[in-house]
Amino acid sequence: MRPKDGTFFLPGPAGRIEAVLKRHPSATAAAVVCHPHPQFGGTFYNKVVSRATRALHAAGATVLRFHFRGVEASEGHFDGGAGEVDDARAALDFLAPEHSRLLVAGYSFGAWVGLRAGAADPRVEALIGIGIPINVYDFSYLREARKPLLLIQGDRDEWGDIDAVRAFARELSGPVTLEVLPGANHSLAEHLETMTQKISEFVARRSD
Repeated sequence: MRPKDGTFFLPGPAGRIEAVLKRHPSATAAAVVCHPHPQFGGTFYNKVVSRATRALHAAGATVLRFHFRGVEASEGHFDGGAGEVDDARAALDFLAPEHSRLLVAGYSFGAWVGLRAGAADPRVEALIGIGIPINVYDFSYLREARKPLLLIQGDRDEWGDIDAVRAFARELSGPVTLEVLPGANHSLAEHLETMTQKISEFVARRSD
């Protein structure tokens, strides 16, 4: 039986994965949202993740956010990124039978992991990276992607230098929208409303 809205467990490669499903009654797409680094307190309760989930749902998507392995009630142990990519794939596997159009969104570490899973998955049609930590993680896998990509970055992000993000965006082959939030640091504090607006606009363009 498919779960209703709310918290449930889906099968994952390292054991069961704790997830929250928010269905849309007339969904045109479904989205997976990935949370920030587990070893620095990242969970799906994070404000950026919660607001991104809300924006995607308001734009007409059914949304699934989940805990990476070893976080809260998800089984397994932190795997440095490789296993967490597999967790994101498991979340996509859960959504795919009911939805032909899939998106992946991620914040910080969740962007590095989630976008890797989404870029390689032919079922995923668009990607959203929020606060990409380009200072510490390699996002070069996106150079081969041809999928629409939204990047939302604060110009004071301490983990993602804005000049490096701008230069990287220019190198990408696919259609890229870079939204720079003036005055925002990595947490995007006081800029969440603008972030949600940019996400809603991006998803709306995919539905045209």
